Amino acid sequence: MNSRLHTKMIHEGKYMAEVEVSFINTNNDDWSPYLSLDDALKIDKVREALKNDDLSIAKGLAKIYIISEVAA
Repeated sequence: MNSRLHTKMIHEGKYMAEVEVSFINTNNDDWSPYLSLDDALKIDKVREALKNDDLSIAKGLAKIYIISEVAA
């Protein structure tokens, strides 16, 4: 079993976050690659924090960006 780092992009409202996670690969499993439970919960926590405008929690877990419209 090995793992590789990956950046997941999460979009919620006017915010976007880059969350670092590890994909777990196994050679004998049809379900590869997959996230650990901790990484899946981390993504959910970031998404919920962005949804509630709680940037103090989100910035501790991910890089946060504000998305703005440039032209209509």
